[in-house]
Amino acid sequence: MARYGEGDKRWIVEDRPDGTNTFFTSLLTNLPILDGEGNLFLKTTSLRSLDGEAYINVRKGKIIPGYEISLTLNWQGEAKDTLGTSLLKVDGTVEIPYISDENADEDPEVRVTVDDEGPVGKRIKDAMVSKGKPLILEKVRVWVQSMAKGGPVKDELEPKKVAPSSLSPSPAATTTTTTPTTTKTTAAAPKKEEKKEKVKKGRKSISMTERFNCRAKDLFEILMDENRWKGFTQSNARISKEVGGEFSIFDGSVTGTNLELQEGKLIVQRWRFGSWNDGVQSTVRLEFEEPESGVTVVKLTHTDVPEEDRYGNATVVENTERGWRDLIFQRIRAVFGFGI
Repeated sequence: MARYGEGDKRWIVEDRPDGTNTFFTSLLTNLPILDGEGNLFLKTTSLRSLDGEAYINVRKGKIIPGYEISLTLNWQGEAKDTLGTSLLKVDGTVEIPYISDENADEDPEVRVTVDDEGPVGKRIKDAMVSKGKPLILEKVRVWVQSMAKGGPVKDELEPKKVAPSSLSPSPAATTTTTTPTTTKTTAAAPKKEEKKEKVKKGRKSISMTERFNCRAKDLFEILMDENRWKGFTQSNARISKEVGGEFSIFDGSVTGTNLELQEGKLIVQRWRFGSWNDGVQSTVRLEFEEPESGVTVVKLTHTDVPEEDRYGNATVVENTERGWRDLIFQRIRAVFGFGI
């Protein structure tokens, strides 16, 4: 998953017309948590990263939000004694790995870390969990409710006149960003939307060949090991190593089943993205070859990829191809040193 401010703009949530980044920054930056209660002082300081997709579609006056995002906040804490003397100052992070429209009625998971795990540091961290977590979740719910009503820039939408424009997930798992068109959109946009709805949705295939400085067996193991997958994608994963076993990657954005496995030679899987229409599945085939010692060539064929997702976004094929290249293959090279 690309980090805020890095990588292809199609894969990240940034300062866009829908105001997602600005909205979260306003909600969660410099948020006071405790101001002296129990001689503790806690506050969030900045939005460290914001990844994923967030978009609003407006069809016939109906607002249809879609989002799969993760965010990380920086926070600071300090403990003082009864005389006001500082005992310890700490920094930490608050991570929310998965906020999705599919779970809009549930509070997402929140992870709190601190850079000092000593007795005082743990006390400060526990206070952040007990006091800060509920407050941060409350702010997240404000954003979720805003998306349900049309997003942070609802007033700029013209549901009856404007069709959504696509800038391309998040999965990656992949991650995609589609922004709503504003009043600046030309009058021709509705005609394009009407025409697109008449076109029958189809399927396409993706093919690419990638080279790595490693053994085929090593690359096979990385793609089939959930801990290594978590490492190079920085997202949650559950991967069965058995034929017929199921997997879930990119924080659950992609799920599927192993169809055929040959160690160091072949991976065939059924893939499905959560943003696709119900029942739509695709097939991934990864063939591994070693043309010379220490060099592996992977041939990817991803078939039956739908041209549109359930929200009418027509960039699924492009997003999926970029996800393979940038969020999987390039990340493996960078993290494990397999670059060519």
